[in-house]
Amino acid sequence: MFDRAKQLFELQGKAKKLQNELRGMEFTGAELGGKVKVTVTGEQRVTVIDIDDSLISLTEKDSLIKFVTQATNAAIKKAQQSAANRTKEIMGGLGIPGL
Repeated sequence: MFDRAKQLFELQGKAKKLQNELRGMEFTGAELGGKVKVTVTGEQRVTVIDIDDSLISLTEKDSLIKFVTQATNAAIKKAQQSAANRTKEIMGGLGIPGL
């Protein structure tokens, strides 16, 4: 019983460390050959939206919104995959079935 409590305490520490690591990570999604870029943190917060000047036109607003949305989703997906992989690494060390 004490071993499980110790493992859970260690897991808590590892989860806190993972959260700090994710806070410092950045992921970028790009569309249109890099003309639309969105960067998010490991906590899935948008930090940068970069749009090439050649795309800025009122007549193309709907297309631009579509590509910014796609780039944002691509960056968030990268952040989620990284978080899931790191969590799996940490949880796998506990030897808990199914993790």
